[in-house]
Amino acid sequence: LSVMSFWPTKEHWSVAIPTRSNHYLCPSLEAEGFVALTPYAGVIPASEWEGLEYMDWKSGGDTNFAPLASADGELDCRGFWDKGKTDKDALWTSNADLAPTLKAYVAGIGANFGRVRIIKLEPQDHEQALKSFHRDDNNRFNPEGEGWVVRTWVELTDSPNSYMLLMDLDDEGLPIASTERRVPLAQYSRFVVDTQRLWHVVVHNGTTPRYALITSVESSPNLEGWIQSQVPALV
Repeated sequence: LSVMSFWPTKEHWSVAIPTRSNHYLCPSLEAEGFVALTPYAGVIPASEWEGLEYMDWKSGGDTNFAPLASADGELDCRGFWDKGKTDKDALWTSNADLAPTLKAYVAGIGANFGRVRIIKLEPQDHEQALKSFHRDDNNRFNPEGEGWVVRTWVELTDSPNSYMLLMDLDDEGLPIASTERRVPLAQYSRFVVDTQRLWHVVVHNGTTPRYALITSVESSPNLEGWIQSQVPALV
């Protein structure tokens, strides 16, 4: 770490985000905060991410986002708390009409969902990416006793040399370097992450933009059942 130009300190905004409260969390996420799923089985037409309306919204690097579902159905990338809502009970946007396969995929999860977005990420190496290392504020305004909001990904483009960098956190809310995990981002790879617990960012070692579907989804027995139906079978 001594050779890195950036590493989060106690002043980083992520440190103040609660790591857990009295909410249901899917049991499959309890141990590591991460679950790898089987690759998406099918074909998603490129038009479903290339033909959408994107917004210049920076998160995790040089990014643009195309909202498929938002707090009020408008093309808005802001957190639901700006509308007084938890990140769930989303409404489809006009972009969703142009992405029927992705819309059906999200609906097929069978759980309450919040923000649904396509991310367009420009290339960034490890050191550049670390400057955007963060945790998500997924559960602001989430009533106690309801489900903890997590996020799930589907990689739309093939970036086999790129990876999502994950780290767990210590008692002060800072990342623990020894817990580093690198999740490869081949096309159609899928995973679920408790991004309010784990520090994360994508290192995109490519020459063209990386696209992925990101869905905020509420932990529930339905979501746990879906996860269990999508994990690789034990051999």
